[in-house]
Amino acid sequence: MVFTRLGRLVLRRARLVLVVAGLVMASSAALASGAMDVLKVGGFLDPHAPSSQATRLIDAQFGGRANLVFLVEAPGGSVDSPTARTEGLRLTGRLTEEPVLKNVTSYWSTGSPALKSADGRYAVIAVHVRGDENTALLRTRHLYDEYVGGAGPLKVTVGGFQGIYRDIFTHVMKSLVIAEAIAVPLTLILLLAAFGSVVSALLPLAIGLSAIIGTFALLRVLSGFTDVSLFSANLVTALGLGLGIDYALLIVARFRERLAAGDEVPQALQHTVRTAGRTVFFSAAVVMAALAAMLVFPLYFLRSFAYAGIGVVAFAALAALFVVPALLALCGRRINAGRLPWVQGVRGGDAPFWARLARAVSRRPVIAMLPVVAILLLAAGPLAGAVYGTPDERVLKPDVSSRQATAVLREEFQGFSADPIEVVVTPRVPDAALASYARRLSQQPDIAGVSGPVGTYAEGQRIPGQADQRRSGAQAQWLTVSTGLAPKSDEALDLVQRIRDMAEPAGARVLVGGTDAELMDTRSAIGSRLPIAAVIIVVTTFVVLFLFTGSLSQPLRALVLNGLVLAATLGAMVWIFQDGHLRDALGFTPQPTDATVAVLIFCVVFGLAMDYEVFVVARIKEMSRSGLDPVAAVERGLAKTGRIVSTAAGLLAVSFLAFVSSSINFIQMFGLGAGLAILLDAVLVRGVLVPATFALMGRAAWWCPRWLRGIRDRFALTEEEPESA
Repeated sequence: MVFTRLGRLVLRRARLVLVVAGLVMASSAALASGAMDVLKVGGFLDPHAPSSQATRLIDAQFGGRANLVFLVEAPGGSVDSPTARTEGLRLTGRLTEEPVLKNVTSYWSTGSPALKSADGRYAVIAVHVRGDENTALLRTRHLYDEYVGGAGPLKVTVGGFQGIYRDIFTHVMKSLVIAEAIAVPLTLILLLAAFGSVVSALLPLAIGLSAIIGTFALLRVLSGFTDVSLFSANLVTALGLGLGIDYALLIVARFRERLAAGDEVPQALQHTVRTAGRTVFFSAAVVMAALAAMLVFPLYFLRSFAYAGIGVVAFAALAALFVVPALLALCGRRINAGRLPWVQGVRGGDAPFWARLARAVSRRPVIAMLPVVAILLLAAGPLAGAVYGTPDERVLKPDVSSRQATAVLREEFQGFSADPIEVVVTPRVPDAALASYARRLSQQPDIAGVSGPVGTYAEGQRIPGQADQRRSGAQAQWLTVSTGLAPKSDEALDLVQRIRDMAEPAGARVLVGGTDAELMDTRSAIGSRLPIAAVIIVVTTFVVLFLFTGSLSQPLRALVLNGLVLAATLGAMVWIFQDGHLRDALGFTPQPTDATVAVLIFCVVFGLAMDYEVFVVARIKEMSRSGLDPVAAVERGLAKTGRIVSTAAGLLAVSFLAFVSSSINFIQMFGLGAGLAILLDAVLVRGVLVPATFALMGRAAWWCPRWLRGIRDRFALTEEEPESA
């Protein structure tokens, strides 16, 4: 009777509920205003991995590895010309005096051939930008504004890790603005078409926006205790707008349905909270359970999406359970105010199309479901060839300066790499032992050279030249390994593994870092915890659906069908973004499938699929309780929910598909993957596979052992009042 009492409470205290909600929103808006300033741009690496430990030691002991590269061009001349040399030394001096920089290494001050391009047109100044991810990002933006350009005899662009992240941050900000500019107007138009009245349309939109504001306030608070990724803002805007509207749509449509059936406002409101309110509660629970699985990963990029997703779902559900009923209590029949006479709108009545579709499928369930299953399995096929990677400059458009600079560094510089393999020996060992290790290391296939505090080695021989004593610290020693291998290639990853398998200097531990090692460790961190996340999703989903439906068959059916949608979605993303189909239409560069985004899609899609599962099964169960046979219950249930679910799915899909407009590869992938999955689920699964499987299962669809029913009744939040058909 929880939701019955909730309906009565909101009806009696509607104004108080709205006052409290208004105060919460006002304080949330104040907090949310500064949220974007404290969110971080990284989070793709496991902080406990050997590569991350190597990076921390390099930062602490040696001032940090080069994370920003100034690519200096002498247009129409040579970097060795007198003018270029004078200006290059002046630029080097200015950068050396920057308090935010360490380890400034310039071609003009060192004369190293590795820092000059083969044609002599380019030279490099490599630096380390001090500070954590956010501080370094802010400092990089300042350095970009101060030094990048071509006003003098030299043209300066930036590449390297920080340069790439600076451009990613800039384009993410633009993407959010563009996506919201697309999603909000389209959503309002769809809501007007769905409800046919201005008041009814504005209410769900207001709930979605309030969920976004509340979640940004939550993220700002959380950022004071833990790292929160900037990219989670994409999920907040898409899921907050879409799911907030979905829940409000369900509540408002049910309320209007009861008014149309002849109920007075108090009775209509209580019935709505008791039925649709319970559906919203369980829907939110199953979505949050799926999103919570991302908390098991050590990468705070994924954990941040869990924080953001759980927060926005909770805010949307609370608003739908308290604020929407309170507004309905005050509006009453005026909820239909501002009617648009040329729009029929969703009134909660039966949808003949969905009823006819359910009836046709139920008559020939096997024939109906086989083509759908075949389509989903065909779409899932490319998943078998997926190769997983991490973000690099290729997530940016080809005309972005940091991507262009990084491409020049890789193509024109033979002895310099913006992302070499870093080897840290800790604790410190005698120079003779380190030299022996460096010599053995240089003999490994595919290694061009090993440089450090004991000199430079190639093919087991020391090359004449001065040793870099700056790479010998109190607790560690630092070697840099140069190769001719393509970054993140299978050969480069194999080399990292061979280095890790080598015998270490006596009494010391070797930590291998750099881009290739980070990719290996990220794959390991995700792969080792993915089974745990999958078990969490399956178990929690099974339990929540069991409590909701009282059946053991329903959770199993839902898990199988949603697994099909998930596999099809991920397969389609591999086919598009890894294999390169649609690259001209979407404007991206094909590359390995981003492992973190694949996990994100896995959790988000699974949760959203279960959201519509709850919407549909709730009405089918209601029809079964009214005495209808299984086939008739499914037909009537889909007739009642088909229009609402398709409308809700369209609204939610718009919120995600708006991110396809982004100039960042992995944001496009996330938006398209989530949007496609929502549409597949709403049309193929709810329209065909649900009635087909119900028809095949018959009364076994609601099977549950007697001994479990008592346990379920204790926790299921069931309502004792009978439901009407």
